[in-house]
Amino acid sequence: MSHTRVPNIGAGTEGESEMTTTLTRPDFTAADRCDRCGAAAMVRAVLPSGSELLFCGHHARKHETRLRELSATLQGSS
Repeated sequence: MSHTRVPNIGAGTEGESEMTTTLTRPDFTAADRCDRCGAAAMVRAVLPSGSELLFCGHHARKHETRLRELSATLQGSS
């Protein structure tokens, strides 16, 4: 099996490109529900392990202190 380098005009060394990948979490949809009560999710708590919890506004406020103690990143809906 051979590997082929894909040229990218104007990028990288000798025309070869480097790919940088950034993982992003999807926007909230109507199907996203609070893990505590089933209401519409408004906040995503991403834990250091990479797992996530979804919360409605009420439960996000209720658990915010503990989530921050666990170094969770809180992402709100826009």
